[in-house]
Amino acid sequence: MSYPDVRPRRLRRTPAIRRLVTETRVAPAELVLPMFVKEGLAEPRPIATLPGVFQHSRDSLRKAAVEAVQAGVGGIMLFGVPETRDERGSGGTDPNGILNVALRDLAAELGDSTVLMSDLCLDEFTSHGHCGLLAPDGTVDNDATLAAYAEMGVAQAAAGAHMVGPSGMMDGQVGVIRKALDAAGYTDTSILAYAAKYASAFFGPFRDAVESALQGDRKAYQQDPANLRESLREVELDIAEGADLVMVKPALPYLDVLAAVRATVDVPVAAYQVSGEYAMVEAAAANGWLDRERAIMETITSIRRAGAQIILTYWAVEAATMLRESY
Repeated sequence: MSYPDVRPRRLRRTPAIRRLVTETRVAPAELVLPMFVKEGLAEPRPIATLPGVFQHSRDSLRKAAVEAVQAGVGGIMLFGVPETRDERGSGGTDPNGILNVALRDLAAELGDSTVLMSDLCLDEFTSHGHCGLLAPDGTVDNDATLAAYAEMGVAQAAAGAHMVGPSGMMDGQVGVIRKALDAAGYTDTSILAYAAKYASAFFGPFRDAVESALQGDRKAYQQDPANLRESLREVELDIAEGADLVMVKPALPYLDVLAAVRATVDVPVAAYQVSGEYAMVEAAAANGWLDRERAIMETITSIRRAGAQIILTYWAVEAATMLRESY
């Protein structure tokens, strides 16, 4: 009877040994918490399709953001939910719109103790739910939308965002926003480009969170899930236009895209573990089909292993706490 000469299991024998030789580590500071603030709320409102996630009032947003920073989370990505919408999404560019007001709240509360990020897109603010302004034929008008994005970016920077996140997938959006920020004196405001954002089924619960009015789909401007090379081209264009960081969204169904982007660029790479990814794990755990905490850490670690330096996840606070306790 022969025995193996090489025994990799030696390095898996105890928790301490496994910890010593771990190849991929996630730090709390690499996690970003997406948060929703709803205009007119007096108290936080649970989101049915995102168990444990809330639409916040301005007061509860401040409290929850402080708790996230205390947990060690590296940043906050803020989304606004207005009471009223119009065809042009004017609430997004209005300095007194809910997103900009909430940004000022958090900037005053947190200062530079975290990275305050803002979603730069019109979809939460338009009555038709699309990410841009509509042409007379009902299609999204790319170039008219760019002008609105430029105005929106300046408004968010003025409100205190350290980093703006253009997510609408309009051609040329990063360059237009960069020029507008620089012209307004916000040369230090960073751009996190949603460079590879797919037309995904996994965005469903998010649309509940922002009370999306979308009819139809966004396949004419978000990317085809079948395409990888197209993503690399989008990333290259965004960096050339001035993106400081780039992001892949969603994360888990696109780990191959994430790895390819990481191998291609020399700027920080982020990935967004989106609402559908979160909801699947929560639903399966609620049914007793998997170990919730292990699934959370396994999914986040896989995103980090694929190449994301920054991970947006609704589990950011909980994961940060688990990480601090495990090391």
